[in-house]
Amino acid sequence: MTASVTRLMLVAHARTDAMRTGRFPGDEPLDDAGLRDLAAVTDFPRANRVLSGPEARSISTAQVFGTEISVEPALADIDYGRWSGLEMTDLPDADAMAWPSDPAFVPPGGESLDALFSRVETWLSDVGSTPGRTLAVTSPAVVRAVVVLVLDAPIRSFWRVDVSPLTRTSVSHRGGVWTVGAVAQKFV
Repeated sequence: MTASVTRLMLVAHARTDAMRTGRFPGDEPLDDAGLRDLAAVTDFPRANRVLSGPEARSISTAQVFGTEISVEPALADIDYGRWSGLEMTDLPDADAMAWPSDPAFVPPGGESLDALFSRVETWLSDVGSTPGRTLAVTSPAVVRAVVVLVLDAPIRSFWRVDVSPLTRTSVSHRGGVWTVGAVAQKFV
């Protein structure tokens, strides 16, 4: 008897103004370049279901991949709290130093990397028990967390995974084990 396989393709949402200008994002739409890049996508991966993070930028990106989209709260971008809309240079020096070095650090009114990883790990466990092909559109931060979790790497590795807008990352689950197929492949 063969073990069932879960194939998960994660798509990082298309570009936004915050990404282009180096600001912490809020719930913002795609910018003009992101819309143009999205319109150029012609390579549509097969999926039994399409999931999306709750932000407008993820939902807009997911709409190109399917008409039946389920919004999944666990796919939400990390909550930057009061940092949303700010650049890293706008932060107090102590916060700017703590953010990339301490996974337990919580931005004011936001979410720590530890909390993001816990949320994503629970979701990944649920998805792993669902055979078939799932396409999930989310933020680069969630994609990076999935890669780090699948590799069983330390959380500090989060900062070493580069995920550009409108790229796809594939992971598979079989026999209780996740494996990485590809990371941050470009659509266009």
